[in-house]
Amino acid sequence: MKLGLKLLQERAKTGSFWWPYISNLPETYSVPIFFPGEDIKNLQYAPLLYQVNKRCRFLLDFEKLVKYELQSLKANDHPFGGQGADASSLGWAMSAVSSRAFRLYGNKRPDGTHIDAPMMLPLIDMCNHSFNPNAEIVQEQEANNEKMLVKVTARTQIMQDDPLVLNYGFLNNDFFLLDYGFVMNPNPYDCVELKYDPALLDAASMAAGISSPNFSSPSSWQQEILFQLNLCGEHADHKVSLGGSELVECRLLAALRVLLSTDKEAVERNDLNTLKSLSAEAPLGISNEIAALRTIIALCVIALGHFPTKIMEDESLLKQGVATTTNLAIQFRIQKKSVIVDAMRDLTRRVKALMSKESVTAQ
Repeated sequence: MKLGLKLLQERAKTGSFWWPYISNLPETYSVPIFFPGEDIKNLQYAPLLYQVNKRCRFLLDFEKLVKYELQSLKANDHPFGGQGADASSLGWAMSAVSSRAFRLYGNKRPDGTHIDAPMMLPLIDMCNHSFNPNAEIVQEQEANNEKMLVKVTARTQIMQDDPLVLNYGFLNNDFFLLDYGFVMNPNPYDCVELKYDPALLDAASMAAGISSPNFSSPSSWQQEILFQLNLCGEHADHKVSLGGSELVECRLLAALRVLLSTDKEAVERNDLNTLKSLSAEAPLGISNEIAALRTIIALCVIALGHFPTKIMEDESLLKQGVATTTNLAIQFRIQKKSVIVDAMRDLTRRVKALMSKESVTAQ
């Protein structure tokens, strides 16, 4: 928020050098903290709802803190020229920074590495995003050098009237919507967050027709591997994902392979990286691999069932014409559902290929 507060200060300052730039910033932003309540619900995705609520709570708490700090200041010392800094204006500043600032090299640390510093770059921030950019930002000189130069250079041949596009990062749609106010379609880096939950795995395995008591009650050697995967223990990270560059998060895949195996020696013959790799074909045997992938497919079905609407219904709503924020919310949830559907298709193909191989081996 430091840069956001500076932005508010310059906006309130009479004759600010930055006023021509600030006056052309959007008055409102299409990020979820400004969505109507109904459209926040329309996102239909708990991890993003959590982040939106978290940001809203932060702004309300920060508003109280700022008001407390400002109440004892004299008029001449007021950083915002006597103007208030409520949650709405703080949200505007935060959104302006999150959607327009670029992270460039800041000051050097003692070890020679640089601190990333958010910087607002007039004109440059008009470039839109693309995963296949035709331009890039080049920073010359140190951040504390008065002659520091930041420029946009071409990465490819750019024809007349072509828009300049930059890569904001290989991000999922959660980040794009939260920080920038748009959704990428398609987005090969989009993923769906799940919770590693033994009860959920039990339900998925039963739905897949696979019986295993080890999800809720792993043996000691299986539990040790779960510790190594950071899926077990006091400081465990239970967030796992489907989709994106991994298709199935490596920790989830390794855990399922191990928990669905009763052969301790076979597991110990493989290192953890092999167990985590989807490209390592059936390291614990074809039957084990089929069981693991079927369980993940069942997890996909359960995750898809948590959305109250289907993709076809969402697409029908978009065709009817809806408000901008509603449109964004529907686009977002369509992409999440598409990630799950695509993962199911990919995993189903893998299962069929393994079953064919198993059938040939049995003959």
